[in-house]
Amino acid sequence: MTSLREIFWSFLKIGAFTFGGGYAMIPLIEAEMIQKRGWLTREDFINQLMLAQSIPGPIALNTAVFVGYKTRGTKGALAALVGVVIPSFVIILAIATCFVDFKDNHIVAAAFKGMRPAVVALIAAPLIGMAKGMSWWKIGLAIASAAVIWLLGLSPILFIFIGALVGIAWSFRPEGADKVAGGNKEGKEGSEQ
Repeated sequence: MTSLREIFWSFLKIGAFTFGGGYAMIPLIEAEMIQKRGWLTREDFINQLMLAQSIPGPIALNTAVFVGYKTRGTKGALAALVGVVIPSFVIILAIATCFVDFKDNHIVAAAFKGMRPAVVALIAAPLIGMAKGMSWWKIGLAIASAAVIWLLGLSPILFIFIGALVGIAWSFRPEGADKVAGGNKEGKEGSEQ
């Protein structure tokens, strides 16, 4: 059984070494939870990630809570939450007390500009990873949705809601209808011969 200390330290490490916000944490969470620790399967992780994205709140916190809960229940969720929040809290507290002195410093501004490409790469990495194994029409649908959101300025929440409704409706479709129709054709062809 996974210890609460392991969950806490894993998420503390993720929180301490990730810059760029919640999406930048996703590759680290994935590597730690799937490859290094083996606490989740890839499919479980993607499901947890989709759930974390569809509810209010920062994706990194939601993912940490879901992974902690999946591994050790409520105590695991709390350990993961505290672990992922402490580094950000301490860093922001330190920056807030010192930022007034450094906000106009050209070296600090240059450092933030230099981090931008790395943050973009950290956000792109999980997107590419999630796209592996997806059918082309799903990738096309995701790209088309992103383009519509960006070009028309629509809310992504609308697309999440529509996607959830379509997914629910799809789950109630009669799965055996195609098999029955195909079976009847084969049966008729067999009886004609």
